Amino acid sequence: MNLSFLYENIHVLLPEAILFLGALAVVGADLLRPKDGDGRGLGALALLTVVAGLVGTAYIWGRPPATYLGGASLDGFALGVRVVVLTAAFFAVLLSMGYAPRITWQTGEYYALLLLATAGMSLLGATTELALLFVALETFSLALYVLTGIYRRNPRSAEASLKYFLLGGFASGFFVYGAALLYGAGGTTDLALLGQRLAAGEANTSLLWAGMALLLVGFGFKLSLVPFHMWTPDVYQGAPTPITAFMSVGTKTAALAGFIRVLGTALPAQQATWGWALAVLAVLTMTVGNLAALRQMSLKRMLAYSSIAHAGYILVALVPGTAQGTAAALFYLFAYGLMNIGAFAVVVALERTAENDVDQGGFRGMATLYPALAAAMAVFMFSLAGIPPLAGFFGKFLVFKAAVEGGWTWLAVLGVLNSAISAYYYLRITVAIYFDQAQAVPARNAWAGLNLGIALAALGTVLVGIYPSLWIALFQGLGG
Repeated sequence: MNLSFLYENIHVLLPEAILFLGALAVVGADLLRPKDGDGRGLGALALLTVVAGLVGTAYIWGRPPATYLGGASLDGFALGVRVVVLTAAFFAVLLSMGYAPRITWQTGEYYALLLLATAGMSLLGATTELALLFVALETFSLALYVLTGIYRRNPRSAEASLKYFLLGGFASGFFVYGAALLYGAGGTTDLALLGQRLAAGEANTSLLWAGMALLLVGFGFKLSLVPFHMWTPDVYQGAPTPITAFMSVGTKTAALAGFIRVLGTALPAQQATWGWALAVLAVLTMTVGNLAALRQMSLKRMLAYSSIAHAGYILVALVPGTAQGTAAALFYLFAYGLMNIGAFAVVVALERTAENDVDQGGFRGMATLYPALAAAMAVFMFSLAGIPPLAGFFGKFLVFKAAVEGGWTWLAVLGVLNSAISAYYYLRITVAIYFDQAQAVPARNAWAGLNLGIALAALGTVLVGIYPSLWIALFQGLGG
C-alpha cells in the first residue's frame, strides 16, 4: 500500500471519514450501554463527532485544490458546503439530546443515521463524478427515510416516512436515467471532462437535452421545487422536529451543491437553456410556496411552505451561472440554516411530544410567559422575512444582486415582491407572540442542548447580520 498516496489524498475526504467513523463508534457504544440507559451519552458522542468534523474542515482549510481518485475534489465550494451541513448537524444533535429518548429507544440508530446523513450531504459538495453523486445522494436520502419514521408511536410519522420513501425512490429513478443519458451524450461520468466535450460540440444533442430535463426533475424533488414539492409539508409535519430542522437545511444544501456541480462543471455551455428553465422554476417555487404558507395554521407546515419559497430565492442566484451567484447561494444557505433551525428549535420547546407540532395559536401571549424564547422567535421571524439588519436580509440582498448583475433584473424584482408577501405570515407569528393574550399556559420543554441551540442560533442570526462583510468575503472566496 502506498502510504504517501493515502497521506496526500485522505484530506480531500477527511470530514466525511470522521463522520463515518463516528457513526460506527455510536453503534458500538450503543451495543455496550446498559439496557436501562436513556442514550444521552450517545448524543454527546454524536455531538463530539460533528465537532470533530468541523475541526477537520478547519484543518484542511486553505490547502491547494486536490482530487481523490477522480471522484471527489477539495476546493472552496466543497468547504463551503461542509460548513453549512456540519453547522446544521451540530444544531440537530443539540435539539435531539433531550428529544430522541422521548420518541424512541433506538437512540443509537437515531444518532448513527443522523451522522451518516450528514456524511452523505457533505460528500455531495465534494463530488465531481456522476456515479459518486448518486451514491452520496442516496446515502443521505436512505438515512432520512428511516429517521422520518423513527417515531413509531405517531401514525403521522410513519405516513410521512412512507410518502418520502416512495416519492424519493421515484425521483432517484429520474436522476439515474438523466445521469445515464448525460453519460451517453458525452461518453464519460467525470463532470469536468463531460463539460469539455459538450463545450467542444462532441455530444449527442438529443441525449443531452433529455438527460438535462430528467436531472432537473430529480434535483427538483430534493430541493422541493414546484411542481415537485408536494411531499414537503407532509414529511416536515410528520418527521420528528429536530429531523425536520436538519432536513430543511441539510437536504437543500446538499441537493443544491450537486446541482451546482453539474450545471457549473458539466453544463456551463448550455447556460442559455437551463438558465431560463431555472428562472421559471424559481418564479413558480417562490410564488406557490409563499401563497400556500399564508393559509397554514400548523407552524411546521407553514415553515415547510416557507422552505419551498426559500428554495426559489436561492435558485434566483443560480440562474446567471456566475461565481457571484454560487457565493450568494452559499451565504444564503448559511444564514437560512441559522434562522430556520432556530425557528424549529422554538417549535421543539413548545410542542407536546405526542402532537409533534405547534398550532400558530400556541404562540399567543408567549412574551409574557417566556420572554427570552419569544425574543428569539421574533429574531428568527424577522430574519426569515428579510428585515435588516439580520442575516436573512443580507442573504436575500446578495441573491437578488447576483441576479441583477447577471442580467436577470426582472427575476430579482419578482423575488423582492415575493419576499414582501412572505413578511405577512412571518410577522403574524410575532404579532401573536407580543400582542395577543394567551388562552392557556403553553408547554415548555427545556434541556441544556435545546436552550443552547436556540441561544446560538439567535446570536448567529444577529451577528451575521451586524457583521455581514466578514461572512460575505468568506463565502465569496469559497464560491469563486
